[in-house]
Amino acid sequence: MDQVVFGKPCAEALAEETARIGANKVFIVASGTLNRSSDVVKTVVGRLGNRHAGTWDRIAAHTPRTDCVAAANAAREAGADLIATVGGGSVTDAGKMIQLCLANDVTKPEQLDDYKRVTNADPPTRKPVKAPTVRQVAIPTTLSAGEFNPDAGCTDTATKKKESYFHPLHVPRVVILDAAATVHAPLWLFLSSGIRAVDHAAEDICSPRCNAYSEAADIHALKLLSRCNAYSEAADIHALKLLSRGLRGVKADESDMAARLDCLMGMWLSVVGSQAGVDKGASHAIGHILGGTAGVPHDYTSCVMLPYVMRWNKSVNAERQAVVSEALGRPGVDAGDALHELISGLGLPRTLKEVGVEPGQFDLLAENTMHDRWTYTNPRKISGPGDIKAILEMAA
Repeated sequence: MDQVVFGKPCAEALAEETARIGANKVFIVASGTLNRSSDVVKTVVGRLGNRHAGTWDRIAAHTPRTDCVAAANAAREAGADLIATVGGGSVTDAGKMIQLCLANDVTKPEQLDDYKRVTNADPPTRKPVKAPTVRQVAIPTTLSAGEFNPDAGCTDTATKKKESYFHPLHVPRVVILDAAATVHAPLWLFLSSGIRAVDHAAEDICSPRCNAYSEAADIHALKLLSRCNAYSEAADIHALKLLSRGLRGVKADESDMAARLDCLMGMWLSVVGSQAGVDKGASHAIGHILGGTAGVPHDYTSCVMLPYVMRWNKSVNAERQAVVSEALGRPGVDAGDALHELISGLGLPRTLKEVGVEPGQFDLLAENTMHDRWTYTNPRKISGPGDIKAILEMAA
């Protein structure tokens, strides 16, 4: 990643970065709702002028393979030399997948089988992934933070499994943070994606591989999302503070640009742990499967799983969970309870039943979760599908 740009309108920033990079054919991948219901994409296209090579706005939730390959084929035909994504996490991941498809001559969805990332439970069948030559600039409108890592989540619509694809250069070359662009995301989506960022920071802090560098960033991300005071604290502490502060501010006043910028900065800080090599745990693992297999909106998965995963893990990392509670402004309170308070206060779902997942689905969800790499890095060892099912039953 070259840089993160903030403090200026996204259309202006993208035009400047396009010129700096030397791109002449910018292919825009945008949220369909954003493209149809706002002038954000139109303004971006206008500032690009004759450097605009085309726009694609047909990426469904959870980034289906079919949509990614279709978009890549359109970008190839347009002669794109830069991909600009404008939207939430599904659109951002689609940009990464388009880079992969262009670099590896993928023109059909089934070809992606050769490149998916494998886990301990799967055979090592993956081909080497070639480095992208057409890179990505990302303009996020939600807070999932996928813009800051090279992993792409993509759903195989045939198996209903969300899979991971990776190359170090899949991370966007530039990320543009514009608080005004986030106004057009539905409030439920913006707030729930902020809980996704909280999930990043909280699972980092509770990871056995947490380190002083990543912890400082993650604690700060959580506090920022909940409206505590500590912007000048070290990175992790600031992430948690910014997120809890900012999310509550946006819930109270959707037009509060300072609160939205707090959320964007907290989101950015929440991924410092990932960048430092800290592993995630079962909330992320189960969340991937709830999305791909059960169709739960990506960011709702953190709302309904993170508090229960914290409780299931507490026997092995209670001291680490106390750090999360303190960062959220609730010292001495159980971390699961502190998270429930935040999520409930934002008006977001807190149980699997609320997002349409029934107990009859638990066995399949548990089996599929055993194929997610973060299952094997959870702080409390997960020995098999039965442990996953136990967590799902807690969240029912």
